[in-house]
Amino acid sequence: MEWYIVLGILLVLGIYLAGTYNALITLRQRVKNAWAQIDVQLKRRYDLIPNLVNTVKGYASHEQETFEKITQARSQAISAQTVGEQAEAENMLSGTLKSLFAVAESYPELKADTNFRRLQEELTNTESKIAFSRQFYNDTVQKLNTRIQQFPVNLFAGLFGFQAIDYFNVEGTAREAVRVEF
Repeated sequence: MEWYIVLGILLVLGIYLAGTYNALITLRQRVKNAWAQIDVQLKRRYDLIPNLVNTVKGYASHEQETFEKITQARSQAISAQTVGEQAEAENMLSGTLKSLFAVAESYPELKADTNFRRLQEELTNTESKIAFSRQFYNDTVQKLNTRIQQFPVNLFAGLFGFQAIDYFNVEGTAREAVRVEF
């Protein structure tokens, strides 16, 4: 009789552990999917930037430093390996793009250019999608991080190899208004 009780407890514990493990796997896969969605939107952004820069170059050829900063920021963003590196690179790229749009404000004929306006709208739409994807990613990371820290899951999460994942954060400099001086 005692063996049946022990066997029953072990069976319940095994079922609980299997369910917990599967729930954590599901959350980890959702985080990976959310990151993939950010990656898709960032690729779209990276593809739009050279077209936008080339359009502005035709009107503002003396703004070479701005163009170089954008190109450098884009390269760093493409080569980022971790979530932290990606967030830092994206913050820098966002800042340089704001500078590009500030430069464009100084050229009324550029603002009226159909190609520029179309590219600017595409980039603005992409930025909105990136913001949504970042929010979805961070929400998903929050769910996973919360789950692996909750009792009694926290007792087993480490054994299963689950660790907290970094959020995609916007640094303080990316929140500041861009200043353009001529």
